[in-house]
Amino acid sequence: MNNRLEQVRAKLLDDQLDALLISSAENRRYLSGFTGSAGYLVITQDQAMLYTDFRYIEQSTQQAPNFQVVRMTGGYEWLPEFATEQGIRRIGFEASNLSYSIYKNFSDAFNTLKGKNKLELLATLNIVEPLRALKDPNELALITKAVNIADEAFLDVSSTIEIGESELSIAWRLEQAMRVKGAEAISFESIVAVGPNAALPHHRADDTPVIPGVPIVMDFGARFQGYCSDMTRTICLGKPDKTFRTVYDTVLGAQLAATVAIQAGLTCHEADGIARSIIDSAGHGEQFGHSLGHGIGLAVHEEPRVGPKVDWPLQNNTVFTIEPGIYIPGWGGVRIEDTVVMENGTVRSLTQSHKNENPR
Repeated sequence: MNNRLEQVRAKLLDDQLDALLISSAENRRYLSGFTGSAGYLVITQDQAMLYTDFRYIEQSTQQAPNFQVVRMTGGYEWLPEFATEQGIRRIGFEASNLSYSIYKNFSDAFNTLKGKNKLELLATLNIVEPLRALKDPNELALITKAVNIADEAFLDVSSTIEIGESELSIAWRLEQAMRVKGAEAISFESIVAVGPNAALPHHRADDTPVIPGVPIVMDFGARFQGYCSDMTRTICLGKPDKTFRTVYDTVLGAQLAATVAIQAGLTCHEADGIARSIIDSAGHGEQFGHSLGHGIGLAVHEEPRVGPKVDWPLQNNTVFTIEPGIYIPGWGGVRIEDTVVMENGTVRSLTQSHKNENPR
């Protein structure tokens, strides 16, 4: 935690900020260790403060020993009061997280505080997020455990799916299996999409039944001690049609090619282009409408965004997904996704589940 704080403080110097207000739950946990649902961090060059309410005083004191815990009693005056006491004038806030209404409440509190020093609340972006993109060994171990839980759940459930079973039933059984195997929660609402529903990348599971010969997309993940996993497999019960065979082989080829070819130093858009060029060449470029992948850690979607317009260079110790897909309205879709880590300049897949379209 101390190293993370020092990295943030270096960024404050670069951005000419006296303090940083952290409101994001993931960033709050990453920098302090506090897992509660309410609170703010205020970080200066020589202080680390955690403001929270009565419910979390004891918890935050135990979980965040590097921070001075202060109880909030209501209102927003505590921030300008602290700033005035410390001679702080320029406070950065997380523009991608703090709502406008809360920003206005802080601003109003600043404006009503009497004093000679003018306090400024300044929008910041990507101060903590680039730090979170690089995982330390403990983080990697937790993500690996989350990946293993999802892998095991897939193997158990996919091999027992029956014709006529509903998407909702499959999703529920996946979630049950992950819980039984040690997940504290699911990473996100599980996606199970049968037949034409598989043409919707984020379809919500419903009572659509499994029928023979159509794609079944299963996208899900486990959360373990705060860290997420994310995987997708596409299977088919019974004899698939020619479209399935062609589309599946194209997506699998793109996914495997990207896993082998992506190296440290490639930008995210170059990595995305490896898989996209294969799908384009197969005539399905317009049916691959999302990015190749995304970072994963305390949030299921975080930096880096591995997409066609992102210049972020991929680095060692980055954990991200590789998930090309093809989606054909009226027929269905295929997506295959692994969670991977960049190590020694190359990609290693953490996800180990088979990629056989028939799970039997």
